[in-house]
Amino acid sequence: MGARLQAWAICLLLASAASVSASNWETSITTGPAGPFPPPRSLVATYHFGWAGITAATAEVHFTRTSSDRFQLDGTGRTIGFVRALWKMDVTHHALADAAKLRPIEMEQTENVRSKKIVTKLAFNSAGVARTRIETKRGVTTPGTKQFNLPNLLDLHSALLYMRSQTLRQGTVYRIVVFPATSAYLATITVIGREKVSVPAGTFDAIKLDLQLNKIGKKGDLEPHRKFRRGTIWISDDPDRMLLRIGAQIFVGTVFAELQSVQFETGKK
Repeated sequence: MGARLQAWAICLLLASAASVSASNWETSITTGPAGPFPPPRSLVATYHFGWAGITAATAEVHFTRTSSDRFQLDGTGRTIGFVRALWKMDVTHHALADAAKLRPIEMEQTENVRSKKIVTKLAFNSAGVARTRIETKRGVTTPGTKQFNLPNLLDLHSALLYMRSQTLRQGTVYRIVVFPATSAYLATITVIGREKVSVPAGTFDAIKLDLQLNKIGKKGDLEPHRKFRRGTIWISDDPDRMLLRIGAQIFVGTVFAELQSVQFETGKK
């Protein structure tokens, strides 16, 4: 959802926490079960990413429900156009979540950036997440591991599933902890209201969400996010609740992601 797809994904989904003091932020986490909204349909969608009106990257996302009652997300992304000539990047992303509880199971992401390859794997359980990260550059491999323990932890895939399942009444505030790849963040998501939104895929009735983000430090304290300032997310106000558009203020200016096309897979849940 920085220029990597991970950073874009964070912009798609996260934000920096507001009005939560460092001493009591854990008690403010939204811990309720999956909401009453129906689950999403299987689909293939494409998105464009960019900044200052310039399209810099594209991604294709395939979402489906497996026979083992899991939600599966597979995505590919890459820089395009003149941006690719300056900064070549290719990403693959795979994630599994429990279809009933909307809790994460595993995530694997591979980033090829110029001469460097980074493979990140997350394995979730009731205690938290175990992360392995292998970086290879010019034939030299550097492995790394990390354990982060906190109940009700989410990844990007399950965070989006969990949020879209909620009633999303205007003025409601949700606080969730998300571990996208390397660190944990407290995300505060506020339902601003409803409005019409036009993206390349069409014009939709949309739910508008305000996004804020704090990094959770090594000692469990909240830290300001150095690169992310504020973001807004629009999801469709219909039975699908698709991610339509994201706009965010970050250290390089305004970045965006927009839905270009979507195709639902008939015959699948």
